[in-house]
Amino acid sequence: MRVPPGTRTPLLSPRWSQPMLKISKLVKRYGNGEPVLRDLDLTVEGNSVVSIIGASGAGKSTLLRCINKLVEPTAGSIELNGVELTSLRGARLRHARRRIGMVFQGFNLVDRLTVMENVQSGRLGYLPTWRALSRRYPKEDIRRAFELMERVGIAHYANKRADQLSGGERQRVGVVRALMQEPEILLADEPTASLDPKTSEQIMILLRSLASEFQLPVLINIHNVTEAKEYTDRIVGMRNGRIMFDAEPALLDQAAMDAIYAGKSEERDAAIAGRVPELAA
Repeated sequence: MRVPPGTRTPLLSPRWSQPMLKISKLVKRYGNGEPVLRDLDLTVEGNSVVSIIGASGAGKSTLLRCINKLVEPTAGSIELNGVELTSLRGARLRHARRRIGMVFQGFNLVDRLTVMENVQSGRLGYLPTWRALSRRYPKEDIRRAFELMERVGIAHYANKRADQLSGGERQRVGVVRALMQEPEILLADEPTASLDPKTSEQIMILLRSLASEFQLPVLINIHNVTEAKEYTDRIVGMRNGRIMFDAEPALLDQAAMDAIYAGKSEERDAAIAGRVPELAA
């Protein structure tokens, strides 16, 4: 597939000079159990890169899934650029979701499809059904996809099947797919957990540079505290559904780590070493 002729356009067209996510008194409870999220308050704005750390079960993934409404909050408010997300249903919810880009730990690609086809799935919320089913993508979307793939170094894989790529390459496809949504915020759920240390570093550098380039707030759920301190502007530490720490990385000292991990030295040490506790030997 070749880049169609035409004038080069901006990779993304920002609609907000200061994107903002504001979460107030967020609660999530499953059934009659204890809340997974407890009156949580959080604001993310501008082009900041914010990491969320904490022990397994702290509520990190649930928080991200409440933001994009993969799970329904029990109570509280989630506001993105002035739009209250928790009350949206149907077409209005689908419209709002396409403004929330998501990068997954397991990549969530369709292996039998090409890189270009996977990337174009980020435009499904904008296309009529007949175009999506027939894979007749608008020329402008193809042009934008090539430009974004070139930006992250995978344009030469456009016609390659997704299952023929390495983990780092697959994650870059996931990043481009999210950017194709023209998001107002980018959420990343353990984006480096399945990658080797060198590739993890490359993905974190990429996310940080894209946040600055596109003036895009990025919220990253991450186990690796070393990466959080190195590549993000702010660290939010969670325990039992509450925020125990919220400050710049330089302030994350031993006392803060103990508060976040509640004396769980094995999991704390694994986080510092960059190991996923569930997979650590």
